[in-house]
Parts: sequence; C-alpha cells; structure tokens
Amino acid sequence: MSVPEQLEAVDTLVEHLKTALAGKNWEELSRLNELVRPTIEPVMAALEAGELDPEPVRQRLATLQTFCDRANISANEAKAEAQKALKEVNQNRSAAKAYQNVSSNRSK
Repeated sequence: MSVPEQLEAVDTLVEHLKTALAGKNWEELSRLNELVRPTIEPVMAALEAGELDPEPVRQRLATLQTFCDRANISANEAKAEAQKALKEVNQNRSAAKAYQNVSSNRSK
C-alpha cells in the first residue's frame, strides 16, 4: 500500500467510525476498533522512515483519538442506561412478586 493510500485508509476508518458512532452501532464500532492498530502501524512505519510529513499524521491521529474517545464515552453511557433499565425491570419484577404474595395470602 502506498503512503497516500495509507493516509486514505486512516481517513476512511475515521469516516466509518463517525458513521457507526452516529448510529450507535456498537457491533460495528467494535469491529472498527480492531482495525485501528493494523491501519495505523503502516502509517507510523512510513513516518519513522521519513516518507511522511508529521503534521498530516498528527492531525489524523488526533482525529482518530477523538472518535475513539467519543465512542468509549457513548458505549459507557449506553451500558449505564442498560444497567439502569435492567435494575428497574428487576425492581418491577420484585414488586409484582411481592404483590402476588400479598394477594395470595389474603385469599387464604
């Protein structure tokens, strides 16, 4: 893969991350997360070899980091919401069971 293609691969990854994050597509975000290292490694190698100007690489890495951070924050928020919903379901279930027990005891 040529150096311009390597930078384009980073840009493409960022765009896919942006789309997945906007859609809160956690499965796609997880899949894309696995592509970060293999996408960045050739860019870093080209940078170390002096084949790339550091500024475009820095900008792309900063953008990528921003989206990764936002994805982590959103995933944690979604997890907290799911835990809260599960807790509410369990509380409702417990209340219904308690009501059923009280109702059963009255009819005896």
